[in-house]
Amino acid sequence: MTQVVAHRGASGVRPENTLPAFSEAIRQGANIIELDVHLSKDQQLIVMHDEDVDRTTEGKGLIREHTLAELKRLNAGSWFSDQYSSTKIPTLQEVVNLLLIRNFRGALCIEVKTDKYEYPGIEERLAKFMQSQEWTFSYWYCSFNINSLDRLYELDPGAQLDLILGTSEAKVQQAIDRGYIEGIHPKLEWAEKNAGKLATFPLAVRPWTVNTMVGVRSCLNLGVTGIITNFPEMCFDGINAFRQEKSK
Repeated sequence: MTQVVAHRGASGVRPENTLPAFSEAIRQGANIIELDVHLSKDQQLIVMHDEDVDRTTEGKGLIREHTLAELKRLNAGSWFSDQYSSTKIPTLQEVVNLLLIRNFRGALCIEVKTDKYEYPGIEERLAKFMQSQEWTFSYWYCSFNINSLDRLYELDPGAQLDLILGTSEAKVQQAIDRGYIEGIHPKLEWAEKNAGKLATFPLAVRPWTVNTMVGVRSCLNLGVTGIITNFPEMCFDGINAFRQEKSK
């Protein structure tokens, strides 16, 4: 079965990387929930995509320059809709609490955002937290930064690790050369360009970010492992329609 990966939660219909987006992803039945993690000034694991707070809050500046208390004063939902004016930036702890409360049984894909800033010690803090208890869900790590994946392999060798990339063949080869990397998350364009070799490709392939029915159909024709999307429900609709056509 093709995995449906909720990119930053159900971020097409809720403010990305917030509890409403993750809750909606669960409601829509996403197999995997993807999120992004940074470190705050006081070394807290913060869930947000950008390195700064400018785009998705009324605040300014880098996450690493703000304490958790300062980040919690910001509004993380009004940029998307006034309906989410009380939405706050979540910590990773708050997200996993939600997954536990909702009895989420899928997988949590944690993107380590070290491609612009290294955040010294983020891998240690993240691995220690994720290994601190048993979860109702499985989890894995992904990153654009191969060095972060190297460190996480040493810290949490039982965890799945995936390399994110655009269309770089050099990065694809880096992933293949490391026996511990399970899959790649490339742009859809890379998967389409390499359609002829996907059937024998040695790693799982989960293209991003697929937000149209045309893109979903392309992924299904390619036979990829998973589809990373802002619209899980739309993706499931596309998968169901594709199966019905194939069964006729």
